Amino acid sequence: MEAKKENGGTIPGPTNPMVTPLLTDLYQFTMAYAYWKAGKHQERAVFDLYFRKNPFGGEYTVFAGLEEVIRFIANFRFTEEEIAFIRESLTDSCEDGFFDYLRGIDCSDVEVYAIPEGTVVFPKIPLLRIEGPIAIVQLLETPFVNLINYASLVSTNAARHRNVAGKSKTLLEFGLRRAQGPDGGIGASKYCYIGGFDATSNVAAGKLFGIPLRGTHSHAFVSSYMGLDEIIDKSLRKKDGSSTCEDFVSLVQTWLSKIQWSNSLRGIFGETNQSELAAFISYAQAFPNKFLALVDTYDVMKSGVPNFCAVALALNDLGYKAGGIRLDSGDLAYLSCEARKFFCAIEKEFGVPEFGKMFITASNDLNEETIDALNKHGHEIDAFGIGTYLVTCYAQAALGVVFKLVEINNQPRIKLSEDVSKVSIPCKKRSYRLYGKEGYPLVDIMTGENEPSPKVGERILCRHPFQESKRAYVVPQRVEELLQCYWSGISDKARENLPPLKAIRERCIKQLELMRPDHMRRLNPTPYKVSVSANLYDFIHFLWLNEAPVGELQ
Repeated sequence: MEAKKENGGTIPGPTNPMVTPLLTDLYQFTMAYAYWKAGKHQERAVFDLYFRKNPFGGEYTVFAGLEEVIRFIANFRFTEEEIAFIRESLTDSCEDGFFDYLRGIDCSDVEVYAIPEGTVVFPKIPLLRIEGPIAIVQLLETPFVNLINYASLVSTNAARHRNVAGKSKTLLEFGLRRAQGPDGGIGASKYCYIGGFDATSNVAAGKLFGIPLRGTHSHAFVSSYMGLDEIIDKSLRKKDGSSTCEDFVSLVQTWLSKIQWSNSLRGIFGETNQSELAAFISYAQAFPNKFLALVDTYDVMKSGVPNFCAVALALNDLGYKAGGIRLDSGDLAYLSCEARKFFCAIEKEFGVPEFGKMFITASNDLNEETIDALNKHGHEIDAFGIGTYLVTCYAQAALGVVFKLVEINNQPRIKLSEDVSKVSIPCKKRSYRLYGKEGYPLVDIMTGENEPSPKVGERILCRHPFQESKRAYVVPQRVEELLQCYWSGISDKARENLPPLKAIRERCIKQLELMRPDHMRRLNPTPYKVSVSANLYDFIHFLWLNEAPVGELQ
C-alpha cells in the first residue's frame, strides 16, 4: 500500500529513521508466526493503548506522540533485508509461507482511533484504539508504546514546569547535552514545546520542527579573552546605518566610568574584570541587536552586571537595545533582585527608558521544586533555562503505557490480575469528557460502543470501574467525545488530519487552562474521576466472574 495522503500529499515517514517494523520485541514476531501457523492471523482484534497512573505524583498527563504513530503506520512495509533478518532470528522450523505473508502486509486493514495530541488525559481511558488483523496489530504494539511513552512523559513534565513557573515567564529548553542520546534530545525539544516551553537551544529540532531557537554564549567564551587589547576592530556601525562609531571600546569604557561614579551606584563595585568586558564588547559587536550576556563567570554584581550595563548603554547610544543577562550560578533569587535594582538605578539616573525592565534569564539545574522555591522566596527572573531535570524526566523514568487486547472476532476479552489496577476494561468502547456549569471537566466516562452517547442536560450514572460504592450522577453541560479516527486504512471512514506542531501546542495550553486548579496543583492534587457507564460496569463484572477460575476448598 502507498502511504496515505495528508492534505493532498503523502504522509512522511517517522522523524527518526530507526523507527521501522523491526523496532519491536522478538515475541511480537513469534506470536505473529504462531497466529499465522494456527490460521488466526486475520482474525479482527481490538486493542486499547492506555496508562495506569499519572506521572510525577500528579493527577494529569499530556498525551503526545500521535503524529509519529500515524507516520509509522502510513509507511509500514517490510523490506527484503528486514525479512531476511527476521528469518535468521526465528527458528529453522518456521515455514516459508510466513515470510511471504510478511512481504505482503501493511496497515491498509488497520484503523486507529485516538484522542487528539496535546489533550490532557487520565489513567484507564484509551489514548488509542487499534483495530485490525491480530497478527499485524500485535506487530504495532511495541513501536506504538515506545513512540507514546516518552513523548507523553516529557510533555507532561514540561507542562508541570510551565504550571509552576506561571504564564508570564519565558521557558527555554536547554537539555540537549544531558538528554538520553540524540533521539532523546530531539524528542525532548519537540515535546517540551508541546508542553508549553517557548524555545529550545537545539538547532536540529529548530530545523526539523520550526521551534524558536534561543541561546547566548558560555563561560568558555568569556574566559577565552585575556584583555581589551584583543579587540582589533574597535568600530561599530549605528543601527540606522547613518554613521560608524570608530572606537566602541572607548564608548563602553566611558559608560563604565559614569556608572561607577554615579550617585546611585557609587561604591557598589570597583574595577571590573577587563577580560570579561572584552568578551562582552566582542559579543556585542557580533550581535548588537541580540546582546545577551552570561554575567557570572567572575562576580555577578562586582563585574558581570556593571560590564554588561556599560556595553548595553554604549549600544543604546548607537540605536541598539540589549537583550539582557543570564545567571547560571549562585543565589538566583538574590542576584536577580540585585541586578534588577541595578538596572532600575541606571534607568533613573541616566534617563534610559525601559532599562529597568532588562530581561533576566536564569539557568543552573533548575526543576519544578527549585522554581517553586524561587517563587516563594521572591525573584526578578523573566526566563528559566531548564535542561537535565526536564529532558531526562529525572523525577520519573517512564509513564508505563500498556497495550491490551479488549476484543477479538466481536468477543470481548478481559485481562485479570490480583492487582485490581492491572485488570483491563473489556470490549470496544467510546470515551467522553463531561463538563460542568463552570466549564471545567468533571469526569471522563467510558461506554460500550453501541450505547447511546451521554447528552447535555440528561442525568447519567458514572461508576468507578472496580469499586462498587464509588458512583455519582452527573448532569453534563457539555459532552466531548474523545476518540477520533486518525487512520482509516482502506475504509472510506472520515479521518482527522494531523495538525501542525504549533496547533498541538496551542491545544495543550488551552486544555491545561480548562482544568480545575485543584487537579493541577503540585502538592496533594485532587484526583480526576474516570468512570464507566452502568451497563459497562455490569458487563465488566459479569465477564470477570465468567473468566476467573472458581477455587475449591479441600
